[in-house]
This record gives sequence, structure tokens and C-alpha cells, in this order.
Amino acid sequence: MKRPTTRERVGPRTLFRSLAWLRICAIAGQSTAVLVCALWMQLDIPLLPLLVGIGILAVFAVFAAWRLTQPWPIKQWETILHVGVDTLVLGYLLHFTGGASNPFITLLLIPIALSAAALPVSAVLAVAALVGVAYLVLLFWYVPLPAPIGGATSSGFSLHVLGMGVNFLIMALLLGFFINRLARAVRLQQLEIQRVRERALRDEGILAIATQAAGAAHELNTPLSTMRTLLPEIRREHASDAVLSDDLALLEGQVDRCRTILREMVAFGKAQLSQVPEQITLASFIHSCLERFQLLRPEADLELKMDEHDARTQLRTPRGLRHALINLLNNAADASALNGSQAVALTARCDHGWLELIVRDYGPGFTPTGEPAVLGQSHKQTGLGIGLALAEATAERLEGELTTDNTDNGALMMLRLPLAVIGAP
Repeated sequence: MKRPTTRERVGPRTLFRSLAWLRICAIAGQSTAVLVCALWMQLDIPLLPLLVGIGILAVFAVFAAWRLTQPWPIKQWETILHVGVDTLVLGYLLHFTGGASNPFITLLLIPIALSAAALPVSAVLAVAALVGVAYLVLLFWYVPLPAPIGGATSSGFSLHVLGMGVNFLIMALLLGFFINRLARAVRLQQLEIQRVRERALRDEGILAIATQAAGAAHELNTPLSTMRTLLPEIRREHASDAVLSDDLALLEGQVDRCRTILREMVAFGKAQLSQVPEQITLASFIHSCLERFQLLRPEADLELKMDEHDARTQLRTPRGLRHALINLLNNAADASALNGSQAVALTARCDHGWLELIVRDYGPGFTPTGEPAVLGQSHKQTGLGIGLALAEATAERLEGELTTDNTDNGALMMLRLPLAVIGAP
């Protein structure tokens, strides 16, 4: 199952990027409008001041594009400053082209609309106040827009109506495009928040299980030590009873196995706390997992597919990855057993910077949703429902993914991990 991921966030950087694109569109549109009015409509407008204002905006656009490439975070005040520069330049151009009587005066509303979609209320109020001041200034201080000498329009009113039509089209396109981009970022962020919340709930359940397991390991050590001490004495006291002696020998072996498992749990916990990855080749890692799996499931008929070149790949494997793969193999063996089969297939390969561990079973397959098991729930009568949840948690922690798919005669699960994270340098 591959979950949606995104790096987009609603906030200063998203608005900053939208403003950068909008600024480029504004430079192109303003240059076209000025040249058309001056050369084609032959309006007596102050061409040089207008071109200077557009040039200043172009220089600022280059600076803004450079700022977007820098690694340090974009602050809210920077975004407001850029909105202010765009507003002042637009106000400067409107000052020389009729002020508030210019049909393009409503373009001042675009910074407010974009800010409202990405910034907090205080920032939106600051932008609105700046735009309001610019509009009031343009009401009283501006250069009147001259009437056309001749050409496409016959009166000042028709020129104004034409400008209103063009302005309406520009506003519709810009607001539709950029507001849609910001709204998409909002939806993606909501999905990300939901995914993080689900992961936190799952991790909380895993932590609770780990806490209980640590407590159980500590408490079991004492009774196991007591049994390990008493069983040899009981065997000596009943040395003449061959049947009982064999049973006691079996119990001693089981007690020793339990103590070994507890020691492995403690060693694994210490390794996890140390956060030191294991330096190992892919072949050695796979074979160590298979040895442990064969001890757990000696009846399983395992088929391994691994290229010799990939087998020599050096890995820095965290301890949890081995347990994740064993869990997938164990679940595959259980699934195959449901169809009376003992066959399990494992494919290990490196593909375009990814390590892919594909486990295939020959069971009934997944449900139509293909969703991994929910933590604490299992479709198996003897299952605890945590194997797939732990494998998925391991994949996410290593910036990978766990995907499921049905085949013609079973199902497969693919644990896909980036070699940039687990590969040796």
C-alpha cells in the first residue's frame, strides 16, 4: 500500500512561489499593455516612467527567483514584504495611467485573495491595509488617462469598457489558476496531517506492545531461572523413571529456548537504542533472515531469487529490517498454508536506486482493498495482527513503502527501500 506523500505546505513558501509566477505574468502583461497603448492606440502616456516601473519589477522578480533557491526558510514577513513591493509597483503604474479610474484598478485585490488563502489573519489584515492605502492615494493623486488619438476605439467610454473586459478576463484566469493551486496545497496538507495522525496512533500501539514485551521479558526471567535450577534436581530424584526423564529433558530444552529468546529480545532492544546500523552485504542479510525463518517454519518450501551482482551490494541495515522481512515471510507461509501449500518465494533485487524485497505466497490473496492488517487485528485465528503493521512502520521509518498486490495464484508484498538510506557509503 503506497500512501500519498507531498512536500507542499500551505504557508509563506507556497504563497512566495505563487507570487513569483504571478510576477512574471504581470511583467509580460504590463509590458504588452503599455506598448499596445503607446504604439497601437497612440495614447499619450508617460512611456519612460512606465517602462522604468516594469524594469524595477523585473529586477525584483530575479531576486525573488534567487531567494526561492536558497535553503533557509521563508518567513512570513518576507512574504508580506514581497506582496508590498508588488502592490507599490502596481500602484506606481496605475498612478501614471489614470489612478482609480483605470479599469485595471481591481488587480489590487489579487494580493489580498492570495494572502487570505495562505497566511494568518494578521498578515491578511496588513496586506489589506496596504492595498487600501494604495487605493485611497490613487483616488486623489494620479495622472489622468489621455483619450486616444485614433485607432481601435471611438471614445473614452468605449476604451474604458474594453479595459474592463480585459481586466475581467485577467482576474478570472489569475484567480482561478492560483487559488486552485493554493486550494490543492490545502488538500494535500490535510491528507498529510491525516497520515501523520494515523501513524502516531499506530506507533502508540506499537510502543504499548513493546512496553508490555519488555515488562514480560523482565518478569519471565525469574521463573525461567527457577525452572532451569529445579528441573535437573527433579531429573536426579527420578532418574529411574525413563519416561519422566525424557519429558523433563524436553522441558529443559524448552526453558533454554525461552531464555535464548529473551536474551535476543534484550540484545535487539540495546541495538535499537544504539541506532548503529549493521554493515552487511545483501546476500549475508538475506541468508541470515532465511536461517531464522527456517528455524521458525521448518516445513516451509522457500524459493530465493537474487542476482549475483545485487548480492554483493553493501547495506547499512537497521535491526528492525530483519524482523520486518521475517514477519512478511511468516505471513506468506501462513497464507500458503490456507491453500494447502508450503511454498513461499522471496525475490531480492536492486532497481534504480531502490532495494526491493518481494515476498510471494500461494494463498487465497488479499481482500479487494489490498489493505495491510490493522494493528491488533488479524484474519488468522492465531495471529496478533501486528506483523504487517510493524513491517509498514519499518518501511516508513526508512523512507520506503510497503505495497501489496494479488497474483493469479496468491499474493505478493513488496518492501521497497531507498539505497540512499540503507546503502553503505
